[in-house]
Amino acid sequence: MKAAIHDTFGDPAKVLYTTDTDTPEPGEGQVRIRTLLSPIHNHDLWTVRGTYGYKPELPGAIGGSEAAGIVDVVGEGVDDSLKGQRVAVAGVHGTWAEYFLAPANGLMPLPEQISDDQGAQLIAMPFSAISLLDSLKAEQGDWVIQTAANGAVGRIMAVLAKERGINLVNLVRRDEAAQGMRDSGTTNVISTSDDDWTDQVSETIGDGKGVSAIDSVGGEVAAHLVDLLSSDGEMIVFGTATGAPMPLASGPLIMKQITVKGFWGARVGPEMDPDRRESLMTELVTLAVQGKLPLAADGTYSLDQVTDAVTASLTPGRDGKVMLKP
Repeated sequence: MKAAIHDTFGDPAKVLYTTDTDTPEPGEGQVRIRTLLSPIHNHDLWTVRGTYGYKPELPGAIGGSEAAGIVDVVGEGVDDSLKGQRVAVAGVHGTWAEYFLAPANGLMPLPEQISDDQGAQLIAMPFSAISLLDSLKAEQGDWVIQTAANGAVGRIMAVLAKERGINLVNLVRRDEAAQGMRDSGTTNVISTSDDDWTDQVSETIGDGKGVSAIDSVGGEVAAHLVDLLSSDGEMIVFGTATGAPMPLASGPLIMKQITVKGFWGARVGPEMDPDRRESLMTELVTLAVQGKLPLAADGTYSLDQVTDAVTASLTPGRDGKVMLKP
């Protein structure tokens, strides 16, 4: 089969290449899936760079961790009725290929109303967003401040917060990104490039309670988020777009008794109570069927075009995920 692989860690645009490799055979409890579409996530690129929490074995590591596809072959102990089903799966490895393996108990059947574009990105980012929101102290009527609001998780968070009656301040780093979000109907959008952005946040929250902040940027912004939180608030570190350390002052942390903690969806999901996980996934599928989740694709590339696809994925200003299609 054809696959996009890397033999070393490094710049994805330089180390990824497409070649023929062995088609995998499912083991006990596994299925083989014929890939329809697979998105390029930031964590996929971090994995290729060797900077993520998971490091694949080299050489010959196949990229990708989420996809929509058709069950092709089932392994021992797996119900034959799964064959031919269109499914979504995430948290696996090697989806940037014509075929990949997945645990049979981790498949999500896709309703007809959900397109391949939507199904291919239905789990990883949306489930991270909803499980993150579900874990926050913020309740109905409270305020949450999020950075990187124009990213995949940020856009989904805006929908989920609205559905749950939680107020959201959406921070972005560029004026153009802020205006783009406003034009699409998102409210409370503020650019941190404005000198008075913290004043704008304070004015937006007003007499409300800033209970939670979600930071995916790092650097100086994180310190300001602590200042903007109410007493007993929390700051959740979800990502680091800049890679810069967070210069947090001890004073506000102590006097406000602020909690700072990390959130890694790859760990949270598997450790979650199965009934709660099923409930959250049902909520996501329902919103997707209703057309409420922002799950757009912004360019589809063949496996042979993996370098172009990665470059496109890293280009700012995208409105959706870049997809790979075998």
